[in-house]
Amino acid sequence: MHAGVQSIGVCYGVIGNNLPSRSDVVQLYRSKGINGMRIYFADGQALSALRNSGIGLILDIGNDQLANIASSTSNAASWVQNNVRPYYPAVNIKYIAAGNEVQGGATQSIVPAMRNLNAALSAAGLGAIKVSTSIRFDAVANSFPPSAGVFAQSYMTDVARLLASTGAPLLANVYPYFAYRDNPRDISLNYATFQPGTSVRDQNNGLTYTSLFDAMVDAVYAALEKAGAPGVKVVISESGWPSAGGFAASADNARTYNQGLINHVGGGTPKKREALETYIFAMFNENQKTGDPTERSFGLFNPDKSPAYNIQF
Repeated sequence: MHAGVQSIGVCYGVIGNNLPSRSDVVQLYRSKGINGMRIYFADGQALSALRNSGIGLILDIGNDQLANIASSTSNAASWVQNNVRPYYPAVNIKYIAAGNEVQGGATQSIVPAMRNLNAALSAAGLGAIKVSTSIRFDAVANSFPPSAGVFAQSYMTDVARLLASTGAPLLANVYPYFAYRDNPRDISLNYATFQPGTSVRDQNNGLTYTSLFDAMVDAVYAALEKAGAPGVKVVISESGWPSAGGFAASADNARTYNQGLINHVGGGTPKKREALETYIFAMFNENQKTGDPTERSFGLFNPDKSPAYNIQF
């Protein structure tokens, strides 16, 4: 199987009142040849629909479960018994995410939750499933040039070292869209959307960057190195571009970015030339998402399963 194809999944969010059934969604993934999925909580209907589909899964515990699972090994064991054991290995659960873009004091629960989940999985004979957490890109400070990347807070050093000890990857949500939107004077649209015409040299390591995505990912790798975890891989647990609702949010830009992403990640980044497992956000336009209007327009598909714009997987 072609590395680029192999390494692409799509995040399946359900914050909408007009979305297809779980089983229809799994069929849509299969019909499009999408062989990775991320779900944001232990959704029993989705897990049941995924049985024997072969689709590789990132399973989030949900941020509302983080403190509970961090507080005791028995809570973690119950979660595994209820949400992993009934489905695995018929459902190809690859990673469990102990939190998504966790902020503030809750970050102190990430490492205990990961440790408890690792212990629970191991005790249940499910140690092949890797436990991680999914970070927002701003967990990395000094992200330019990429070689200057460093984790902004000390809890991430503990996360990185735990990942190094278990062989799990760091899950990172990487959005050139937001970087471009917030600084369009210094960042060109072409650089943000995998189009030619920009090259940026990192004076510290001599590498040349032709896409903002690569520069952001390599800043995460640099931060892992500085945390003493140079062997930890990065999985892109979210990346995407909105097709409506805000600055530079158009179907053209979204198609250009997401097709560029699909075509690009098989070759890795300047720092690590190996296929980069990547999950596009998101499968559907979700009409009940709150916050910025663009949040409702990140989907590759409309709720009626028609493409929001044309993409080749």
